[in-house]
Amino acid sequence: MADISNPRPMVNSKLLKNYMGRRVTTVVKVARTEGGNVVGELPDGAPITVKQAPQHVAAQSQFMEVIGVVEGDRSLRAETCTSFGDNFDMSTYNDLCQLANIENRECFV
Repeated sequence: MADISNPRPMVNSKLLKNYMGRRVTTVVKVARTEGGNVVGELPDGAPITVKQAPQHVAAQSQFMEVIGVVEGDRSLRAETCTSFGDNFDMSTYNDLCQLANIENRECFV
């Protein structure tokens, strides 16, 4: 059974500001690594820095799911990162983020 006691909203850049200091889920298209951080794009194409992201996950594929805490308009502190391979439809995930936060929120909690 899924744990729904602490839901994690799915976000794009437009939704990040609504969840400052809270735990969220998103998918990042990896552009590069810088020290312990991953720099990439959110589902709607906006830039993002993922702090404390495991470098081995970022090196495995072009896309990764990030569960983490929103620290700013363009940054997350990673708690968990999962490789999503090299073929992922960010446009569809962006649509899902919007649906999950506006029209059908109760379906995703």
